[in-house]
Amino acid sequence: MKLRVSCNLRFQIAEASVLILMLRPFRGIQQWINREVYTIKPAIPMIESTDSFGNSCQRLVAPVGDFLIHTSAEVMVTDHFYVAPGASFVEIQYLPNEVLTYLLPSRYCESDRFGDLAREITCDALPGYDQVSKINDWVRNSIHYSPGSSEFPLSAVEVHLRGHGVCRDLAQMAIALCRSISIPTRLVVGYLYNLHPMDLHAWFEAYVGGQWHTFDPTQSDLRADRVIIAFGRDAADVSVFHQFGSGCLLNGMDVHVDLLDN
Repeated sequence: MKLRVSCNLRFQIAEASVLILMLRPFRGIQQWINREVYTIKPAIPMIESTDSFGNSCQRLVAPVGDFLIHTSAEVMVTDHFYVAPGASFVEIQYLPNEVLTYLLPSRYCESDRFGDLAREITCDALPGYDQVSKINDWVRNSIHYSPGSSEFPLSAVEVHLRGHGVCRDLAQMAIALCRSISIPTRLVVGYLYNLHPMDLHAWFEAYVGGQWHTFDPTQSDLRADRVIIAFGRDAADVSVFHQFGSGCLLNGMDVHVDLLDN
């Protein structure tokens, strides 16, 4: 399956401000980049780097005035996700070193607060994939998915108390629950075809049966028509842009995902 994805950001810069962006699709992980465009206006120097999670980052100093960023890519993605009911729980002593960081509590995923609830939700599930599936279903049925309801990231504790949130909030709730029963889990941000309303999307992956598996508590059916931008422990790691200083205002963001002929 081939998707064309694009994101346009429009800033008003009152004083020169540093931006760290995370807008390029991830290389690998069930997707192949056929073509990519990255344009900034006015054109200025930009430093490309890779963070500790393997995500592509761009750092620049935005000048005063209107500042525009356009990114687009044509990406080949998998037609379906591998689902694995019964895939086993991996004991901590056998986890790869790079997976261990996804076991720990993080800024927005306070997994040390949810052990009792997670064990209650998964009491009749086999350890591993089936536990994650139970948690995913519980979040979908218990936390109302309300696009546009959160202007800034909320922690899992806050989302649990509110009972509603955006895709990022539901994913982080599920992550906190999974980590609380020692299942490594990470946040994913990217594009989802035919999402309504269209925006960047967030979901999560859990490490069971010796590999990462995809889950999405906002969707009743797990759809594979998505493009990954970045992975991280929570929203603090995968923001599509970080601004430093008070002179930078985001005036608008437009996201598009189109299905192309293979």
